[in-house]
Amino acid sequence: MWVLLRGGYPLRILLLLRGEWMGRRGLPRSLVPGSPRRRYRKEALPALEVPVLPVTATEIRQYLRAHAIPFQDGHSCLRAPSPFVKALQLKDQTGATASFSLFIDKTTGRFLCMTSLAEGSWEDFQASVEGRGDGAREGVLLGEAPEAEDSEEVRRIWDRAIPLWELPEPEEAQLARVMFGLTKVTDDALRRFSVRYLRPARSLVFPWLSPGGLGLRGLKLLSAEGHGDEVHYKETTIPRPGVYHNLFGLPLISRRDVEVVLTGRELDSLALNQSTGVPTLALPRGTACLPPALLPYLEQFRRIVLWLGDDLRSWEAAKLFARKLNPKRCSLVRPGDQQPRALEALNRGLNLSRILRTALPAWHKSIVSFRQLREEVLGELSNVEQAAGIRWNRFPDLNRLLKGHRKGELTVFTGPTGSGKTTFISEYALDLCTQGVNTLWGSFEISNVRLARVMLTQFAIGRLEEQLDKYDEWADRFEDLPLYFMTFHGQQSIRTVIDTMQHAVYVYDICHVVIDNLQFMMGHEQLSTDRIAAQDYIVGAFRKFATDNSCHVTLVIHPRKEDDDKELQTASIFGSAKASQEADNVLILQDRKLVTGPGKRYLQVSKNRFDGDVGVFPLEFNKSSLTFSIPPKSKARLKKVKDDNGLVTKKPSSGKKGAVPQNSETCLGQAHRPYQPDPSKPSR
Repeated sequence: MWVLLRGGYPLRILLLLRGEWMGRRGLPRSLVPGSPRRRYRKEALPALEVPVLPVTATEIRQYLRAHAIPFQDGHSCLRAPSPFVKALQLKDQTGATASFSLFIDKTTGRFLCMTSLAEGSWEDFQASVEGRGDGAREGVLLGEAPEAEDSEEVRRIWDRAIPLWELPEPEEAQLARVMFGLTKVTDDALRRFSVRYLRPARSLVFPWLSPGGLGLRGLKLLSAEGHGDEVHYKETTIPRPGVYHNLFGLPLISRRDVEVVLTGRELDSLALNQSTGVPTLALPRGTACLPPALLPYLEQFRRIVLWLGDDLRSWEAAKLFARKLNPKRCSLVRPGDQQPRALEALNRGLNLSRILRTALPAWHKSIVSFRQLREEVLGELSNVEQAAGIRWNRFPDLNRLLKGHRKGELTVFTGPTGSGKTTFISEYALDLCTQGVNTLWGSFEISNVRLARVMLTQFAIGRLEEQLDKYDEWADRFEDLPLYFMTFHGQQSIRTVIDTMQHAVYVYDICHVVIDNLQFMMGHEQLSTDRIAAQDYIVGAFRKFATDNSCHVTLVIHPRKEDDDKELQTASIFGSAKASQEADNVLILQDRKLVTGPGKRYLQVSKNRFDGDVGVFPLEFNKSSLTFSIPPKSKARLKKVKDDNGLVTKKPSSGKKGAVPQNSETCLGQAHRPYQPDPSKPSR
């Protein structure tokens, strides 16, 4: 949808949230003050030049005891008196002093003072306790208030929005209710949650209120667009998603509440609270992530039910979030035909209280029988495509073979030197990142600036140095992707890298880690040991990390030195066979000559543990956009493919869809299907 921004220039500014492209400024021009260019910087992961062990809960407790600081042990945080506020003599309902307002995360050591809203790292807390750091006690650590531009924009939109039931035309109100599925949601529920309607943008407005409901700090706008028989919802957050940390419905929570239901959408919270009367909160970014900054607000609850959505992706996110919240107090609502989203369940007349009673505990000691697995097996059988993972938009042939990108797997990627491994894998990861897969890049061979430049060029599908006037537009869109970079360069120890990855999974809910490349993982301390044994240890560490954290790891490994006239095989991967044995997928970027044409590249899937399909498909490098997804214009070609005996077999590509069986002696080439760009994205 084209919108006019300040200056009258047509721009289509989009951002990614929960796997969909959404309007960043889908608002009338009168509601958009100032320049559309706003500078934010994502929080970078810590630059660990030397191995630094993360703080542990035991160390935090020992430090508090050593400094005679009383504390209470919670589910995911420790609660202690705050050094940023004066001791209060007030008592809460539990008899504890209200000065116990400081929450310290057991995993990261970060703290949040609920009274003064001061926050910071574990080192900041130590400095304030020990009197180091001049201004710590004067409030320098206070959480940053929204920028003036944000504050003005939020207030202007909020003042223009009106309650839905106050619309002057009943037909408009009825149409809005139908579009957002609110036909059975009462005005009392909308009033209780302070939901408004912005007529010029035809959007619902959900407020982000500060703790206690004393101030308006941000907004989320939800618009609905009809596409045939379906309605697609798009969200806009102010401030931007990376700093939009809130729990919708928090001002309605009482200190006496001990149970809460977390939902993935605000509309589900409305429906659930209206139908059951239980306290409900909506996560700010749905299934995308659960920021640790929100954990202190959930400490008071003895039981948390996660009802995030109606698909397998929501189910996986619920299990991941339960690990942060302490699985012993969490229950999960399993998606199913009779257990859809809460709003849909209300509209279908289902009993929401009964669905809540069927929530399954997220924690158990062990699996004792198939009974505890049968529902998960049924879920995968009835949702085959979702169980296969996230599908690539730019590489349809990769979907044909791998079926999708799945959590908890290890992918090994190799190719000849200079063949474009880093360029391909950056587009491969960027494709997934634009669909909401939170991605962490570990580039040890090239700098992050150079890598970001390549990915930005691939994102814009064109060289921005030739159109610098569009840089801010594309940079804003790129900045909103859930993409993070490690700050390492050169050789690093595996322990340091794994610790950083663990931190990223906890804080940013990372689902995909790219390591480029394994050879740089062999730190200086391992130079005197057997390099093959060191590599096996590193591969095993990544395999364990992927499994334990339900996170996909893509590991780039250089091949052995091979003759130029030989194709790479799985056995060509440097080191022992452990890398290929541990990997769920093995991808090889072949740089060979085709029988009927000049030198070309093609991608070979030589291992696929998910369903065994392997095969190859051609790649065409587009130098202007640095992409491999722009298809070759020629027709189907013959490929030179060798069998296990080294013989060359020439077979024409039949054009028939389907994968080559794993035990086949040859792999048939197939013409790459043209990449169809998303019509909602601007053309080059």
